[in-house]
Amino acid sequence: MDWCHYRFRSRWDLDAPPAAVFAVLANGDDYPRWWPQVREVRRIDERSGAARFRSLVPYDLRLIVSEARQDPADGVLEIGFAGDLEGWARWTVLSQGTGTRALFEQEVVARKPLLRRLALPGRPVFRANHALMMRAGLRGLRAYLAARPAGPAGVPPGPASGPSGGNAV
Repeated sequence: MDWCHYRFRSRWDLDAPPAAVFAVLANGDDYPRWWPQVREVRRIDERSGAARFRSLVPYDLRLIVSEARQDPADGVLEIGFAGDLEGWARWTVLSQGTGTRALFEQEVVARKPLLRRLALPGRPVFRANHALMMRAGLRGLRAYLAARPAGPAGVPPGPASGPSGGNAV
């Protein structure tokens, strides 16, 4: 077993239309506005960006994030990571009753030297840290969606810039 390899899955149930959720998730530039652990996003070009994450464990993760797939018809957003983590993350946005279910999947290998050195003893802490980050992201997204007025088809107004060049997660 490679102790530096991680797979994560989360399910977020949201009281907002799928188009609104997709629009917010596709706009990576805004992640720091609603997800506390996404500390910084800087666009490199139309399809990539640099991101910095920090959760409860006191270390920063710095990544280059590149858009792999942005498919509103299928509700899929997928990005690739390079840097302190290498791998991918994917959001799948689905209609769920009167709201939305957003499925998050991620598969990464830790490349940051400290994470690699602490891979075995730190694994439970790293996994718990990720779970806390995901819970905070869900709370932040719920509040962000609730505070934004819906435009046509329930989509929040404002830039839908979103090639995931800024899509941090």
